[in-house]
Amino acid sequence: MEEKEFSGINVIPLVDIMLVLLTIVLTTATFIVRGDIPVEIPKAESGKAVQEKGIIITITFEGTIYLNSEKVSYEELREKLKILKNSVPVEIRADRSAKVENLVKVLDLLNGLGFKNVSLAVEKSA
Repeated sequence: MEEKEFSGINVIPLVDIMLVLLTIVLTTATFIVRGDIPVEIPKAESGKAVQEKGIIITITFEGTIYLNSEKVSYEELREKLKILKNSVPVEIRADRSAKVENLVKVLDLLNGLGFKNVSLAVEKSA
């Protein structure tokens, strides 16, 4: 029986695997570099930088609420905010396409708990 000569290698499966790994690495690296929940905040002509660091409440497009990068329900948010002093600055980062109802619920909660130093994150339009 005669052996076939090995004349080439099929690299297509290798390229497919490398492209999948590259996609996973780039997706993960984007989230790690940003370090926050990706939301498209609204644009505004006026606005100023917040000097004080406090807590950040993020509301995503789907209505998910995050308190300092920790996913919480509305009731959990209420309990965690009750523990904090109401003089702590609060920054709300709401997605521009999120329902206004979710933003109003969070603002109403903050107002009910006596938080006065509340700001809404916006992106300065050019």
